[in-house]
Amino acid sequence: MKLLPFRGRRPAHEPGGNIALRARNVQFDWRHTPLVWMPAEPIASHLINALNMLLPEGERMFCQAFGEALPYVHDAQLREDMLGFIGQESMHAETHGTVLDEVFTANGIDPQAYVAQMEYLFRKSLGPGDGTDARADYQRLVDRIGLIGSLEHFFAFLGDWILNADLERFGADPRMLDLFRWHGAEEVEHRNVAHDVAEYFGVGYVRRGALMLIVFPVFLTLLVRGTRFMVHADPNLPDHGYPVLIGKVFGAMWRGALPTIPALLWSALSTFQPGYSPEGVGSTAQAIAYLAKSPAAQRLAS
Repeated sequence: MKLLPFRGRRPAHEPGGNIALRARNVQFDWRHTPLVWMPAEPIASHLINALNMLLPEGERMFCQAFGEALPYVHDAQLREDMLGFIGQESMHAETHGTVLDEVFTANGIDPQAYVAQMEYLFRKSLGPGDGTDARADYQRLVDRIGLIGSLEHFFAFLGDWILNADLERFGADPRMLDLFRWHGAEEVEHRNVAHDVAEYFGVGYVRRGALMLIVFPVFLTLLVRGTRFMVHADPNLPDHGYPVLIGKVFGAMWRGALPTIPALLWSALSTFQPGYSPEGVGSTAQAIAYLAKSPAAQRLAS
């Protein structure tokens, strides 16, 4: 199927700057990682665990949408950045998916019910058009690209947060912490790409704002739903209902084991500023420095 040609302009910002984005082949040994990987913060552990169930399907959708978009991108630098982005997101999806088998299943947790919901959401609800109307399919692709831009803003924010959060004081398992810091550092590294692709495809201020108004509550709802799933499945924790569980999440935020709602909200609101760019979310130098010392990356290189 041939989509409608894009007639736009290249954004002035160079997405990757002088950094060539590349996928890093990391390797993790999960044999001794506990399900509750922050013993002092079990609820925070399970909220972050929920990302292991949420992210693989979402990132596969990112790769698919960018792959569909590539034929309509005629700027060589942006195409290169998109290919690097696809490589990194593909590795993220594969690595988080491994956690489901080697940590969740190994500890008696079957994540398939939640994963099936994410498959439906990202493959069906947010998947490609059906091919019957090229114009409608193209607009659907643009909406998916705009949605990815909004989600990538949050992932860069979360990446910056976990690079700087002192989760060691809660007894964090070093392997799981490295997983999320490696992933977070790459989110900071490629934070401009999805935004610049969205601008290239004409996602302007109004459309971006409308998508953020959808993305922010849905993303938080999916995380809380995933946390509830994990707490319910964990035989070593009380089966809290949503009111008690949300109260405990707020407590974990107050103690610094999770980013706070005000910080998340402020980050979301920053995207409504005229001339918004994700450039100010996190530090590229800090991200690259962590990636150079990530134990998982070093283990493969050694």
